[in-house]
Amino acid sequence: MSALITIPVGVLVERSKSMNQWADFYWRAVGVLAGQPETPAWTKLSDDGERTTYYAGTATVELNRTETGFYRDNLASGVPSLWVALRAADGEPPFTVAAVTADPAEGESFTEAGTDLVEQVPMPLSIQQVVAAFVAEHHVEQPFYKRKRDRADPEAMARRRPVSGDDVE
Repeated sequence: MSALITIPVGVLVERSKSMNQWADFYWRAVGVLAGQPETPAWTKLSDDGERTTYYAGTATVELNRTETGFYRDNLASGVPSLWVALRAADGEPPFTVAAVTADPAEGESFTEAGTDLVEQVPMPLSIQQVVAAFVAEHHVEQPFYKRKRDRADPEAMARRRPVSGDDVE
């Protein structure tokens, strides 16, 4: 399914020192920028000795007509968010931006592999406005139909005598 709208974003990643004996640093996505900055990927933006912030690169948020209910729920949550998935890379830089989405269900699905770093970050206001306009234009409310159970067949649940090898004709 092809997206009706794609929104370019830049991803910000933070590296902080670890107090853990098994890891030197913790990495996490901390935000997104609306648009595609002309800064090269993995440019250091700030460093205070404990935390370093990088511009990790670009991604696109794709909006699909079939997911408008999820986008609407995300916007109505009080804290509209984007989900950023970072995938480990061999060498430097240590991660690549795998995906960014406004769909909470898709964001949750990013965690299924268990190998990607997935973070929920605040959605910038300009992206909220684009998503809200998309939902207003394309959302179709789907009626809820409660399924009825099939009536149980009492004969199917009746006790039967065990079948043994002697009963076979």
